[in-house]
Amino acid sequence: MVIDALADEIAAVAAEAGALAMGRWRGELKTWEKVPGHPVCDVDLEVNQLIRERLRAIDPEAGWLSEETVDDAERLLVPRVWVVDPIDGTRDFIRGRPGWSVSIALCEGGDPLVGVLEAPARGETWRAVAGKGTFRNGQRLVASSRTEFPGSRVPTDALPHVDRDLSIVDRPNSIALRIAMVAADEADLVATIRWGHEWDIAAAVLIAREAGAHVTDAFGGVLRFNSTKGEAFGVVASSHGIHAAAIERLRERADKGIIR
Repeated sequence: MVIDALADEIAAVAAEAGALAMGRWRGELKTWEKVPGHPVCDVDLEVNQLIRERLRAIDPEAGWLSEETVDDAERLLVPRVWVVDPIDGTRDFIRGRPGWSVSIALCEGGDPLVGVLEAPARGETWRAVAGKGTFRNGQRLVASSRTEFPGSRVPTDALPHVDRDLSIVDRPNSIALRIAMVAADEADLVATIRWGHEWDIAAAVLIAREAGAHVTDAFGGVLRFNSTKGEAFGVVASSHGIHAAAIERLRERADKGIIR
């Protein structure tokens, strides 16, 4: 497996999927909620089907973990797995806002090897290969190098009172794009303190890491992919210089949040 050629193939699939989604964006959609507060639309399913067909042709032996496919435990028995969110940020997609992306990662032994985010409404293609850096639209990225925690840029709509020493920047609905903002030095910190799905973050975690960011779970632990439940407790992506302070700031909230 030649990793650069493989990354090219994955990027081509993401571009095709992004074009499909873009063609339906701001058009007529069929929408519903899988569970309260979690919208989905018919385009999610169409994009999922396209990606699955294309990626199976690239590596038919890899397992499959996707938001829009019923999970199959067979993925736990193979060394590689595709981790896919066909439209991350569906809420923005449905509302006609640009903060959504197609997210594809190929993971092996728990680690992402290739990560691609296609954000056609923003004119962005993000790509990372393990050990080879991160690029947006062909330009190499260097992550935030901030060392002072107060004033750190956070993509959010509002901050709790305890975090008012931080600074708000624009927040796309896609958590993958928010993590990628740290890779592009457009944010210093992105943090969640709840159970979340691996397909939301797998590609973005590699994108942030390869740009030089520090990325862990909500307690500062190593993030691994293709777990039994396909979930992780939180993600904290930041510059190395503020990561310890971020984990400490979030510790009490994380301790409360980990209880299901």
